[in-house]
Amino acid sequence: MQARWLPAAINAGHTYRDRMGPEATGLAVSAFYAGCYRHSDQDVWRQRLAAGEICRNGQQLRADVVLAAGDRLSWHRPPWHEPAVPVLPGPLVDDGDLVVFNKPSGLPVLPAGGFLEHTLLRQIEHQLAAAELDGAAGLPRPVHRLGRFTSGLLLCARRPASRAWLSALLRESTAAPARADAAPCRKTYRALLQPPAPGSPLLALLPGTSLDLTTPIGRRSHALLGQVWAAAESQDPSALPARSRLRLLRRGGEGCGRDDQAAEAWLVEVAIATGRPHQIRIHAAAAGAPLLGDPLYRRGGMASAEALPGDGGYRLHAHRLRLPTPEGGVLELEAPLPSDLLGPNDG
Repeated sequence: MQARWLPAAINAGHTYRDRMGPEATGLAVSAFYAGCYRHSDQDVWRQRLAAGEICRNGQQLRADVVLAAGDRLSWHRPPWHEPAVPVLPGPLVDDGDLVVFNKPSGLPVLPAGGFLEHTLLRQIEHQLAAAELDGAAGLPRPVHRLGRFTSGLLLCARRPASRAWLSALLRESTAAPARADAAPCRKTYRALLQPPAPGSPLLALLPGTSLDLTTPIGRRSHALLGQVWAAAESQDPSALPARSRLRLLRRGGEGCGRDDQAAEAWLVEVAIATGRPHQIRIHAAAAGAPLLGDPLYRRGGMASAEALPGDGGYRLHAHRLRLPTPEGGVLELEAPLPSDLLGPNDG
């Protein structure tokens, strides 16, 4: 079934609030904003000051002033166009507390990156308000995030205690296991990869065999963002350990019967034992086979200077999740696979 879409629309704007710490003492307002919100330089922030968009301690500013610790700034961003996004389908599971959605590719989970109203969170609020399902337990809120262009299983919970328990479970389950398949929570994704480069360890894989990927992930400089997550530098003391297990399902061109770029892609299943930012995208790229269509991560796991993490084009789907329940049982969830991620053994 083809997904329905919310058309592009103008929102009502939004007010961003910040409180100054000691490090802001002596900074001009425009310098603070240019350092905190790198999408605009100091000249643009001076224009916003002149337009009356910024207040300090409740007083509207029209020109730069020097900040002191404890000052409160607010910037009212005028209304802007939000791009079209897919409509969120109804939940796969709703037991009155735990709610599980099959998030479509292209839908942001939370407000960020130019999205305020066109998010999964806002669609949940509208759906439940329309259906009058929001009772004393409260609105379901996401327990974790998926990237805008990652589709598949997204856990939400109505009760704060359930969200805290699930969040801790997901966090703790990825803290120590030596293998992705040994974690109390097992998270499995499907992805399409570019054909591996010469010398890639993936070239030794046969369908059904696996490879552990352990490239550490750290922050690197980026022309557009200042910093971005990528394969860590070899001597980076702040690098985060990361573990994924990649299993080959189909080499490119095998049994596809198609003559396009996707037909040459390698279909893989990836179980993650840590939850690092963009982990699968970085690990696949570091192994010499970036996700097909990924505009950000290049072979080697480095980030392109011209792209952003929220740019789309890749195919990544959170397919299965297995986690223990408070009662001692096991909950197994599965999001149906998109047609281009079906393997030779899928029905």
